[in-house]
Amino acid sequence: MKTRQLRPRERDAILQSLRAGVVPRVGQQHIQVGRAREVEAVVRDIDRIADGGSAIRFVIGAYGSGKTFFLQLVRSIAMEKKLVAAHADLTPDRRLQASGGQARNLFAELMRNVSTRSKPDGGALPSVVERFVSSALQEARAEGVPPTAVLHRRLEALSELVGGYDFAHVVERYWTGHDTGNDRMKADAVRWLRGEFTTKTDARKALGVRTIVDDNNVYDQLKLMAVFVRLAGYSGLLVGLDEMVNLFKLSHTASRNANYEQILRVLNDSLQGSAAGLGFVMGGTPEFLMDTRRGLYSYEALQTRLSENRFATGELVDMSGPVIRLASLSPEDLFVLLTKLRSVSADRETGTDLVPDEALKAFMVHCHERIGEAYFRTPRNTIKAFVQMLAVLEQNPGTSWQDLLGNVDISADEGGADDLALDDDAQGDDELSSFRL
Repeated sequence: MKTRQLRPRERDAILQSLRAGVVPRVGQQHIQVGRAREVEAVVRDIDRIADGGSAIRFVIGAYGSGKTFFLQLVRSIAMEKKLVAAHADLTPDRRLQASGGQARNLFAELMRNVSTRSKPDGGALPSVVERFVSSALQEARAEGVPPTAVLHRRLEALSELVGGYDFAHVVERYWTGHDTGNDRMKADAVRWLRGEFTTKTDARKALGVRTIVDDNNVYDQLKLMAVFVRLAGYSGLLVGLDEMVNLFKLSHTASRNANYEQILRVLNDSLQGSAAGLGFVMGGTPEFLMDTRRGLYSYEALQTRLSENRFATGELVDMSGPVIRLASLSPEDLFVLLTKLRSVSADRETGTDLVPDEALKAFMVHCHERIGEAYFRTPRNTIKAFVQMLAVLEQNPGTSWQDLLGNVDISADEGGADDLALDDDAQGDDELSSFRL
């Protein structure tokens, strides 16, 4: 891969993210290595969603195994295939099932992060609604009928789903605001679709509807949104949920089981194909999945559905099930990764690499001597140290990589490395301890 193939925005985003110790949001394809079978499996899932089916995957890996990176990569692939992608982290204030507004908070975060190929950084929900309205107008002109007739015909499919009548009414109010130039009405319609109304009274005054998105109907709203984005011309909706370990950490058994019941509902719908055009990708740790006291396996119905294929032993794998386990990074994979990072960091004008292959091998030996095999199994500090070394070489012409290498400390003894060594859920969605390619 040559640097000239990179767009400047992607190059800067990759390097800035890695220097800061976070997973880049764009350009993942330029630094992705390995994961061929896993990627093929999720591509098949995405194709199934685009064909009107459904899919669900649990991406399971230890801290540092790369769950966040993999979820971001899946998100990018989905957008390239014309899906709408929504993603969010679970936190103590955001979960799938609750009674104090936490589920609505999760939905609102997902809707704020709605992304499309033309708007990959989030905030794309208004564009999706606008695209639906514009396509309806074009169809009405072509048929010579009033736009409202086309809108009613298109939105009729929503009325058959739970909450679909009010959802369709809100979209019609957006059209009314569009037709009359009432920006406030359009903004209120988008607010409702995002789940930002907190009281039914406010929603009724603003839009004339009697329901809002609340803790009890979040999943139903996601199913409605999946149908709607397809009506707007997209292939489907992919929902990415990271930091699922926060459900495992819930101390209240009833609350934890309520969330697992919701996961079971999503899993059943996805496996049975009853959620048209909707897919889920959830990232969690092995404890979140396998702990029989507090994990998903503590819920018998989930354990039955998520248990491993007993015939897939040793080097045999089965990617047809809902669980994808991320294996450790091999030294060979790490060398390829360092090679790609070197290409990304190459001189902007000439494309000249900052260090030779000899430096990559020496860097890996150096890492092995400092922290042992952990340097490739959880390479968070290794990646950051390498990118920072390249940054110094780029900004200080004439500096020798041999001299720098003796001063690079990728262990967790220094303050900066300690910061990186925190758990994924302490660092959040972008923490590099999830960086595994």
